[in-house]
Amino acid sequence: MKLNKQDILNALKSITVPGEGQNMVDSGAVKNVVTFGDEVIVDIVIANPSLQAKKRTEVDILKTIHDQVYQKAKITVNLKVEAPAKPEQPNVIKGKAIPGIKNIIAVASGKGGVGKSTVTANLAVTLAKMGFKVGVLDADIYGPSIPIMFDVANERPLAVDVGGKSKMRPIENYGVKVLSIGFFTKPDQAVVWRGPMAAKALNQMIFDAHWDTLDFLLLDLPPGTGDIHLSLMQSLPITGAVVVSTPQNVALADAKKGVAMFQQESINVPVLGIIENMAYFTPAELPNNKYYIFGQDGAKNLSEDLEVPFLGALPLVQSIREAGDVGRPAALQEGTPLEEAFDVITKNVVQEVVQRNDDLPATEAIKITTMAGCSAVKK
Repeated sequence: MKLNKQDILNALKSITVPGEGQNMVDSGAVKNVVTFGDEVIVDIVIANPSLQAKKRTEVDILKTIHDQVYQKAKITVNLKVEAPAKPEQPNVIKGKAIPGIKNIIAVASGKGGVGKSTVTANLAVTLAKMGFKVGVLDADIYGPSIPIMFDVANERPLAVDVGGKSKMRPIENYGVKVLSIGFFTKPDQAVVWRGPMAAKALNQMIFDAHWDTLDFLLLDLPPGTGDIHLSLMQSLPITGAVVVSTPQNVALADAKKGVAMFQQESINVPVLGIIENMAYFTPAELPNNKYYIFGQDGAKNLSEDLEVPFLGALPLVQSIREAGDVGRPAALQEGTPLEEAFDVITKNVVQEVVQRNDDLPATEAIKITTMAGCSAVKK
């Protein structure tokens, strides 16, 4: 069959580019359409640099041409991103990168109790085993648990002179550098701080610390979507975010909000993917059985619905909890299914980071003046 260019353009008029009001032809996003028999080449330029927008645009073009023009058409989509320059907003302090840190990964969850800190700790030690230089900032101000998971709860950071300035030296164990508010409070002491105090403490741990050279700095965020999250994203250019969820609907609803927070136009932090924790339970006496206590493939299905990568699933295993309690992350247990599971997930995270860095410009710390009806955030 010989395809007609006008038929292709008419079909593409039914597609709206993500973030734009007009269809992709009238908006000028479609730069050229070339047909050769049953082959068609579509050149398109979009302004949204996110991986989700690029993927959705390409899929929409393929599906529309196949559905409306010719089901067996051979389609090539040449997609280019040309993000418009945004004017600087006055009177807003712009965040800055930390010298020597290549990638900053936020590990988040919409809901508490889904194992976010456990996943963070095991991602960190697995990255370290792979030969990367890794740090973890425990940003869960009100419930810091990273010091316990790394068996350093009784340690205290010391001061070190760096270029004539006094800096905190992070505590190190299992090849991972760690800083947490838990190092500066007593185990039975509740942290009762308003948002600005918590943000100031985090900024001190970020910028007054001697992290040295790191390939990855993992941020263990508090549950939910709130003041701490905004403060961190204002302070740091975050490379990407990983969202942790369990399979049940209550957790998935909150995880969806977590993904939406990072994807807001004013924030625009790439979501590297979703990890499903407590995916199934396998009794030791029945190693071939899987019991989906909280539901099956909930987070996996959510990742497909939101068009973000699914990074992998972790079982509900007693030894993960025991390993965290004694301060030796389960991923350090060589030759176990848990080590294999964390290896797979960590490799997927690294792959998404590499792809993100290849496809997108470096992230800037966000500059927020207003946000979806909330009060202005100023520094």
